[in-house]
Amino acid sequence: MTTAAAGGADAVPPADKHPSGRPSVPAPRKPSGLSAGGPERSRRSVTGTRRVIAALFLAPALVLLGALVVYPIGYSVYRSFFDQSGTGFAGLDNYKALFTDDTIRTAVKNNAIWVVFAPTVSTVLGLIFAVLTERIRWGTAFKLVVFMPMAISMLAAGIIFRLVYDAAPERGVANAVWVGVHDTFTDSAGYPKAHPLPVHPLKAGGGGSFVTKAPVRAGQPAQLPLVGVAPANMPKDAKPAKAAAAEAGKITGTAWLDFTKGGGGSPNVIDAKELGLKGIEVEAVKDGKVVASATAGADGTFTLPASADGTELRLPVSNFKEPYNGVEWLGPTLVTPGIIGSYVWMWAGFAMVLIAAGLAGLPRELLEAARVDGANEWQVFRRITVPMLAPVLSVVLVTLMINVLKVFDLVFIIAPGSSLADANVLALQLYRSSFGTDADLGIGSAIAVLLLLLVLPVMFFNVRRIRKEGRR
Repeated sequence: MTTAAAGGADAVPPADKHPSGRPSVPAPRKPSGLSAGGPERSRRSVTGTRRVIAALFLAPALVLLGALVVYPIGYSVYRSFFDQSGTGFAGLDNYKALFTDDTIRTAVKNNAIWVVFAPTVSTVLGLIFAVLTERIRWGTAFKLVVFMPMAISMLAAGIIFRLVYDAAPERGVANAVWVGVHDTFTDSAGYPKAHPLPVHPLKAGGGGSFVTKAPVRAGQPAQLPLVGVAPANMPKDAKPAKAAAAEAGKITGTAWLDFTKGGGGSPNVIDAKELGLKGIEVEAVKDGKVVASATAGADGTFTLPASADGTELRLPVSNFKEPYNGVEWLGPTLVTPGIIGSYVWMWAGFAMVLIAAGLAGLPRELLEAARVDGANEWQVFRRITVPMLAPVLSVVLVTLMINVLKVFDLVFIIAPGSSLADANVLALQLYRSSFGTDADLGIGSAIAVLLLLLVLPVMFFNVRRIRKEGRR
C-alpha cells in the first residue's frame, strides 16, 4: 500500500522536488502594502508624507513670521543706509550719528545703565525674597503681594510712579516719607518769604539777612517786626506776641509777625491778634562778629546777655531759607535711577516666582547634610543654594536683560518733559526719531538695527544654554 493510500484523504502530498533531489523551499510572501522597492522605499515615502503635513501646518506661522519679523528686519537694515528722505544713499552716516549725536549718546549710556543694574537688582531681590519666604508662615501672602505689580500694565505703573515721585511732599509719596524722616532729626521750620516794611526798625543786611538800623542798648527792649508770612504757615504752637520786659544789663526784645488777620493794627505795635515768630534766631553782631545769639520763644520774646549791649541785632539768612521739600527725584540726576526703581518694583516679583520654583526643586537632603556638617545658613546659601540655582538665575537674568533693552513706556510716562532727554533710552529715541514732523527714518532704522545687534548676543547665550540643558 502506498503512503498516499495509507494516509487517506488527510495525507500530506509529497513536496515538490528540486532537480538536485532536495525539497524546494517556497519563496516568502510579500507583505501587503509594500512597494516593489522594499521596506526602505516605504519608510522614505512615509517620512516624506509626514514632512509635507508638518510643512503645511507650519506654513501659516512661517508666513506670519516672514511678514512680521523677517521682512521688517530686512527693510530696516536696508533703510538705515539711506538719508532722511529715503532717496539718497547715506552709507554709514546714520550709524556714525549714533555715537556722535549727544541725544543718542545719552540714550546709549542710559541703556548701558539699565542693562547692568535693573536685571541685577531685580534678580537679587527675587532671590532674597524667594529664600526668606520659605522660612515664614505667611510666605505665600508675601509672594502674592510682591508679584501683584506684574498684573499692572506699564502705562498704569508709569502713572503711579509719576505721582510717587512728585516733588510736592503733599502729593509725592517718596518725598512725603523723605521729608518726614528729615524733619524728625532736623528742624526745618523757617520763614522763607518774611521781610521788614520800610517803616520797621530793620534793614537789609546783605546775603538775605536783616539787621537793626541802630545799635541796641541794655534795658531798652528791641522790636523786630516782620511781614510776608501767611498766618496759615505760622508754627502751630506759636502764641500771641508779647512785649518783652526790660532787664538791667541785658538785651530783651520781641520778634513778631506785624500783621493782623482781617485788617487793622498799627505798624511797629504789637497788637492782640499778632503772633510771635517762634524759633527765629537773633544774633548780636559787633565789628562783623557774632558776640551772642538767642532763639525766640513761642510768643516771640528773646533775651541776650550783657555782651550784646551796643551791638546790632541781625536776623541771619538761615531764618529765611526755604523749608526742606525732599529730593528732586525726576530731576536730571536721579530720573534714571528713579525709573529703574519703578521697573524693579514691577519685575522683582517675576524673578521671585521663577526662583522660588527652582528652589522648590532642590534636593533637601543636600542642604540638611551641609547643616549637619557644621555649615551655617550663609554658607549653605552661598556654597549650595546659589550654585544649584545657577540655571534658574541665568534664565531670569537673561530674560530681564532682553526686556530692559526694549523699555520704552516707563521712561516716556514717568520722566517729565524737562528731564526726558536725561532719561532717554534707545527704544524711546527710536520712537522720537521715527515719528513726528521732523522724523528721520534713516536714524530710526539705524537705532533699530543697533537694538537688534545688542539683543542677539543675549539671545544666542540663552539658546546655547537651553541646548546644553537639553543634552543632559
